[in-house]
Amino acid sequence: MPWKAVLLVYAVASLVSFFTYWIDKRRSERGAWRVSESTLHWIELVGGWPGALLAMKLFRHKTRKFSFLVVTWAIIALHGAGWWWFGLRAG
Repeated sequence: MPWKAVLLVYAVASLVSFFTYWIDKRRSERGAWRVSESTLHWIELVGGWPGALLAMKLFRHKTRKFSFLVVTWAIIALHGAGWWWFGLRAG
């Protein structure tokens, strides 16, 4: 997959992630039905982790639950390892 397409996937997934976190935060404040943690993690996994980190910081959402943060940071590490691996193979 060309690099521009990969970056486009990251950008779109990050926007989806950001707005999904925003929706979940609003729902949590209202006591409404929430977005599942597995949904949030799947969006992070497909490339939405930058948007997730920004939303977590701006909305102060999902920043205290240790088990959630462990999975989020594992996903970020997995992406970092992938970038490193493919960078080595391309270079």
